[in-house]
Formats: sequence, structure tokens, C-alpha cells
Amino acid sequence: MELKDKLQALKEEAVQKVQSISEKKELQDIKVSYLGKKGVITGLMKEMKSLPNEEKPKFGQLVNDARQTVEKAIAEAEEKIQREMINKKLASETVDITLPGKALTSGASHPLNRIVEDIEDLFVGLGYEVVEGYEVESDYYNFEALNLPKSHPARDMQDSFYISEEVLMRTHTSPVQARTLESRKGEGPVKIICPGKVYRRDSDDATHSHQFTQIEGLVVDENIKMSDLKGTLEYFAKKMFGEDREIRLRPSFFPFTEPSVEVDISCFKCKGKGCNVCKGTGWIEILGAGMVHPNVLEMAGFDSKKYSGFAFGMGPDRIAMLKYGIEDIRHFYTNDLRFVTQFLRAEDGGNVDVSK
Repeated sequence: MELKDKLQALKEEAVQKVQSISEKKELQDIKVSYLGKKGVITGLMKEMKSLPNEEKPKFGQLVNDARQTVEKAIAEAEEKIQREMINKKLASETVDITLPGKALTSGASHPLNRIVEDIEDLFVGLGYEVVEGYEVESDYYNFEALNLPKSHPARDMQDSFYISEEVLMRTHTSPVQARTLESRKGEGPVKIICPGKVYRRDSDDATHSHQFTQIEGLVVDENIKMSDLKGTLEYFAKKMFGEDREIRLRPSFFPFTEPSVEVDISCFKCKGKGCNVCKGTGWIEILGAGMVHPNVLEMAGFDSKKYSGFAFGMGPDRIAMLKYGIEDIRHFYTNDLRFVTQFLRAEDGGNVDVSK
């Protein structure tokens, strides 16, 4: 068989095979078999040496025409296979537009974040500045600058996570107060609240956690009195728990305040008559407070004879538990949507209004 006849037969054979194929991989195999470096059509070029010189250019043109014909057939077949794949996929993924749509659930603030924001908004409205600080803190700012020297027994109440002898995870947000006072270089007024996470070695149970949130407040200026503290906390209690709430101050001890008090609110469930929430006393403890200790002011560079101040600290976790009737603090940190969605406000798409 002459080379021209052999070339024509190979071309027709390749085109027939291409037209009968339905898989991309088979197309690639055919392309390699006929048109690759070792393909049968490509191999005919090597046989041109047996032809007379005057016939070689014409035969070379015929080989190129054959290659182009096979390549065109492969391209058309590939396009056909691709189109069939798309049509098959569209058919299998057809959407029935008459079906009811799927409702999209929207996110909302975590109840703990909501409480923190509510407290921040309340105090910002009173002219306070929101200040945040480091969660990894030095022993000096966490204890010593707050009138808690290394030998002070009150440190035992704040059993801590130490990273080194002088660095620890902060046990309260009070270091923010100490750093802020120091940065003011003895000049008042200072009026701040300090929200954030704190860490203490504690057992994880229904009312305790090794990590929890805290918000502390600090006011330092001339002629600040205990009555200013009482009025501020009374305003806070009424705004947070209802206008009919009352507060009482009980003597207590904190190294960084003198005098110090524990602050209770009248029970919002039994109205002071005694129930399971207030353990029959009619009162619920919500925070600690007191007048800033002169030593703390002096260490920060303030003249304690000219300036005075008050400080308070509360746990938003506890405030949220009381406000919303949550019995287990661990619910805040398990990220269970069944829990979180109970506290969606109406504007968040929920049915429960927890803003009251």
C-alpha cells in the first residue's frame, strides 16, 4: 500500500474512532495514539525518506492535513462530551421553583456579650470611658500596684495561672485601672470601666469557671465620697434589674479599697420576701466595691490628700445569670445554639424580648 493510501486509511480510522467515543480520557488516548510523538500518523513522516524528492513536499502537506482533520474531529467530540456532561448535570440538579424557600437563620449577640454591651452603654451614658488591657499581665500590675505585695494573704483568694515568676494570666481587670492611673501622671479626673476576660484556678461547676468575664469601674477626682459610689450603684441596679430595685452595702475587705463593701440588690423574684433565688434572705449579692485605697493612689503618682475615688467590680456572667434566670455558668461557653437562640431579641428575628 502506498504511503498516501495508508495515510488516508489512518485518517478515516482515527475520525471514526473519535466519533464513537463518549469519554474524555478515551479521546486523549486516541490523540496520543495517532498524533503523539510516537503516534502512527506522526510516524509516517519518517517514511518520507523512501519517496522521491519531488513528492516529499506534497506528502508532507497531506500529513499535516490529516493531523488537522483528526484534531478538528477530537475538538468537536470534546465539545460534544462537555455539553452532554453539563446537560446531564443540569437535569440532575434541577430546582423546583414552586417549592417553598428555606428560611435563613440570622446570627445574634451572645447573651453574655449583650450584657457586657448593656453595661458599657449604661456607664458611657454617665461619662465613663471604656478601657481594655492585657490578658497576660505582670505580677506588679496584677497585684503589687493594687496594694497586694508578694506576701499578702489575700493573694490566696486569687489562685492564679503563672507563666513565669513575674508573668501570669490576669486574675481581674484591675491592672487596667492601675495602668490607667499611672498613665495620667497624677492628674484627675479619671472615670473608666474596664471589661474583659480574667482567669483563676477554679473548679468548673454550675457557678464557677477558670475563665470568666469581669467589668470594673474606677472614678478618681477631688472630693469623691462614698455617697457618690452608692448613688452610682443604685442607678446601675435600677437600670439593669428594674426601677423598683433597692441596694444595700455590707462591710467587707478588699486590699485595694478602704473602706470596702459588698453590694446586694433586693430580690427581683420575691420582692424581698425570700425565695430560692435569694436563698430566703430577700437580697442578692451582685458586686464588690469601695473607696480607692490611698496606697493605690500614691503608687500611681496621685496625691491621696487631694484626690479620692471609688472602684467597683462585677461579673457579667453572674449579672446575666440573675437577669435571665440561667442556672449553669457553663451554658455561656458551650456554644449550644439551642441555648443562644433563646435570647434573640425581636429585632434579631427571635420571639423573645430579653431587653426588659
